[in-house]
Amino acid sequence: MLKTIEAQVLKQATPPALKAEFAQYDFERLHGFCLLIYVASISIWLLFNLIVSFPGKQGFTLYSMAFLAALAINAIVLAFTKKVRHFQWLNLVFVLIIGAGIRLVIEGLPLALRPDWLIIGASSILYSASVLPLRRWSFFATVVLTWVVLDPFIMTQTSVLELKGAMLLIYALFLTALTLYSFIKLRQAKLHTYIMSKLLLEQAYNDTLTGIPNRRSFMARAGEQLAMQPREHDHYLAMIDVDNFKTVNDLYGHDIGDEVLKRVATDISTVMAGFDYARLGGEEFAIYLCGVRRGDVEQLAERLCQVVRQAPARHPVTISIGLARVEDSDSLNQALVKADKALYQSKHTGKDRYTFYP
Repeated sequence: MLKTIEAQVLKQATPPALKAEFAQYDFERLHGFCLLIYVASISIWLLFNLIVSFPGKQGFTLYSMAFLAALAINAIVLAFTKKVRHFQWLNLVFVLIIGAGIRLVIEGLPLALRPDWLIIGASSILYSASVLPLRRWSFFATVVLTWVVLDPFIMTQTSVLELKGAMLLIYALFLTALTLYSFIKLRQAKLHTYIMSKLLLEQAYNDTLTGIPNRRSFMARAGEQLAMQPREHDHYLAMIDVDNFKTVNDLYGHDIGDEVLKRVATDISTVMAGFDYARLGGEEFAIYLCGVRRGDVEQLAERLCQVVRQAPARHPVTISIGLARVEDSDSLNQALVKADKALYQSKHTGKDRYTFYP
């Protein structure tokens, strides 16, 4: 079953909106990791700078201090960055600064060693960037920027026509191709995993027929609301049942019955927007009204009955509602039992109404 769903997902083109949603999710999940990469990169750069400055007798210059300050500011900005689109540009700035900083350190090495260390510096940047939550354009820009700043054939007296230069060129091309391929495949795998997880979660926690949350989702969300402390206002639980639904199915068929359920679910989501609601099963629905007053609950219940009753449809229906105040000592199941008893009173005292648990 999983392979069948996966095959269907892979065949479909991913909408741009979903890609943007994934990019933001991936950045939020890896935000701490990105900060760690930045701090580790700065630390390694500083260590090599100190080695070249003191044991290498080059001196720790004002340029080094300026680069260190710029890199630290970049990392601090990242700590407060919340949007993935901002991170794309921030990362390019970081690559430019640390690339120039690496170039500064390598300029303090003997001329013969510079090409090799430029390749090592470029490979470090590209590998680090390949595991960051970057968009494709941003990663491609990172690759170009890295090789422009850390070109091993500039200011090194190394020629492509020489044996060493040819080997450096081949390695640089191989490194670029490998990091590009790894980045694209890793990003593709993460995107597919996200889509699959989102799809399976929706199927697990949403009602297939009506599109609103199902019982599993409601019990989780309502349980979370129930545990909320302290409470600013009261909490209420509503049980809803479509009146004479069996008759609708018997007279008009299950297709019409399904349309009725969809219509009632739409009315509930419209009137009760801002609260947790769900289809529990069959023709039963539930709503958890968090932080409301009794008068507001009465108005909402009356409004919902009216909207369902007056809905323009070939097969009009009404609903009955049972309401129960959720006490501090109540469990969710106890509150459901009380609301169900109130619903029973509504059904047996005329229907198309709401009743509070006494």
